[in-house]
Amino acid sequence: AERHARAEQFLDALGITTAYGAACAFYRPDTDTVHLPAFEAFKDAASAYSVRAHECAHATGAPHRLDRDLSGRFGSEAYAAEELVAQVTAAFVLADLGIANEPRPDDAAYIASWLKVLRDDSRAIFTAASKAQAAADWMHAQQAAIACRSAA
Repeated sequence: AERHARAEQFLDALGITTAYGAACAFYRPDTDTVHLPAFEAFKDAASAYSVRAHECAHATGAPHRLDRDLSGRFGSEAYAAEELVAQVTAAFVLADLGIANEPRPDDAAYIASWLKVLRDDSRAIFTAASKAQAAADWMHAQQAAIACRSAA
């Protein structure tokens, strides 16, 4: 897939260490590192950037960034809520970058993991959207910081 220069620049400017070559995508809080498969492993560029933005969204929750609770274990409500925040953040970022992201075949199953949280808490989507906007705003603020450092 062809790389998107603006997306590369935007995500690189976040200053979040990204390691390529993993079997799957994940954010590792103890090392503050995003791990991703090789770019070429993705179906298309939009999928690659969506996944990278999603994992970087998790990284915005680190204590030295936006300090969200990242302690939820897979299957817990806290984990599902954080996944929702990360996915909505990725959608915001890709829209801001003008990258259309088509739903992937695994998206429906992935979203299903959030349904219990959404059913149990009628405000969950608003809470997630608010946290996702804060994460996207933090990401955009990093762009301004890079521009200021470059101008100096």
